[in-house]
Amino acid sequence: MRLSGLAVKRRRFILPLFMVAAFALILVAPSFVSADSLQMPSIGLTINGESGAGGISAAVRIIILLTALTLAPAVLVTMTSFTRLVIVLSLLRQALGVQQVPPNQVIIGMALFLTFFVMRPTFMEINKEAIVPYNEGVISQSGALTKALPPLRSFMLRNIRGKDLGLFMRLAKTSPDVKKENLPLFTVIPAFITSELKTAFQIGFLIYLPFLVIDMVVASVLMSMGMMMLPPVMISLPFKLILFVLVDGWYLLVGSLVQSFS
Repeated sequence: MRLSGLAVKRRRFILPLFMVAAFALILVAPSFVSADSLQMPSIGLTINGESGAGGISAAVRIIILLTALTLAPAVLVTMTSFTRLVIVLSLLRQALGVQQVPPNQVIIGMALFLTFFVMRPTFMEINKEAIVPYNEGVISQSGALTKALPPLRSFMLRNIRGKDLGLFMRLAKTSPDVKKENLPLFTVIPAFITSELKTAFQIGFLIYLPFLVIDMVVASVLMSMGMMMLPPVMISLPFKLILFVLVDGWYLLVGSLVQSFS
């Protein structure tokens, strides 16, 4: 009992002593360090550029460029032909029965360049009406944006089904007397996406039919021969590939996809 009492007393004595020593060390330590060694590094960012009444500063141009790069994937997917192309190519791969051939990078790259090909007239019109005058200082930033939207709206309206457009006009409570050219983008874009999805699945269904017939024929033959343990996919895959090659499937598919856009 005496030893335990002494231990408790020591602890009560050591703890305050340790706290006092630590506090004194904190107070005294800065006096041993020079002021130069305690200087913290500073970071500054300055963007200088030309500005004026008829122009725009370089800083604002950089911000606009970064914003455009951020929104570019959304614009590419929702306001161009990319959606229909990539869905049809993906459905073709599934119809053939090959899981990773062509790989995703090839499908996306092919859909991307086909999108540039299909959208080339629209992009050229945007460049002529909006980008070139803006770079020459003829129109302002808001004017360039106003000039760039009509070609995209015109492309989407040419490929929208009337039923889908009417649906979103009713949901937005838009007057039926409003001309299509004056419809807001928040009505045109969802109608365009819905129409593109429907068209892509219709094309995919037509692609599936011949390959589905081959699968059914192969499965029936194997069943009649009593080879129930053999997967029909292993036998039907070579026949589907040779059929696709003999009819020049890529030529027919790409040509039909490009011509499907108005």
